[in-house]
Amino acid sequence: MRDWFTVEQIDADTYTISEYKHWEKTHCYLLLGRERALLIDTGLGVSNIKDVVCSLTGRPVSVATTHAHWDHIGGHRYFQDIAVHKLERDWLAVRFPLPLAVVKENLTRQPCKFPPEFNLDAYEIYHGTPQRILQDGDRLDLGGREIHVIHTPGHSPGHCCFYEPERGYLFSGDLVYQGCLYAFYPTTDPLLFYRSVQRIQNYDVDKILPGHHALQIPVSLIGDIAAGFAKIDAQGRLHQGSGLFAFDGFQIQI
Repeated sequence: MRDWFTVEQIDADTYTISEYKHWEKTHCYLLLGRERALLIDTGLGVSNIKDVVCSLTGRPVSVATTHAHWDHIGGHRYFQDIAVHKLERDWLAVRFPLPLAVVKENLTRQPCKFPPEFNLDAYEIYHGTPQRILQDGDRLDLGGREIHVIHTPGHSPGHCCFYEPERGYLFSGDLVYQGCLYAFYPTTDPLLFYRSVQRIQNYDVDKILPGHHALQIPVSLIGDIAAGFAKIDAQGRLHQGSGLFAFDGFQIQI
């Protein structure tokens, strides 16, 4: 378990829990308040992330979901207090939009030395009823630490970023990162993706904490991605099926 996850400390009360050995290079974030802790996403689910969380804090832990894609909800089964945006409640509680076979194909797309406890045949997509439904503008109070919910659809209907005004942290999920930004799935919307990136430009962000790949990324990437979408839009190609667009430090596939 310890060999699978990499823990990095951002500040005295904030940790990154990463899965660097997998091609997705997923990041989850543990935020500590005086009264409780918040875990943003739970990763792939190939190893028990709760063991890592419990080694870092004894406070009660709630899970906040940036979006209900398989690589962000894999460890939800280890927790009892889960929050997700209302538009993706049924992805958890009723039916995930992709077949299990497709998820397994994505999970094993590139060679990976999975942890010894992982059994691909037994791997399942999380299914359960969330305890809290998130909406735009909600506040998550950890005790002396408040996290704001920003609904940022596009990559998925209920995608949310989590913003901490006091520290200027933006937990951006799959809206902003260095890599390929996906807006070509049937459940994605390139125009909403563009509008969501434009929206977060209005926030005072000192640090981006992304869902994948490199952790040290410039805040200017938000504006760069917005400019990329603007260029695609100006070409009249901001619609699904337009293909892959490469920019400096990121790509957009629609």
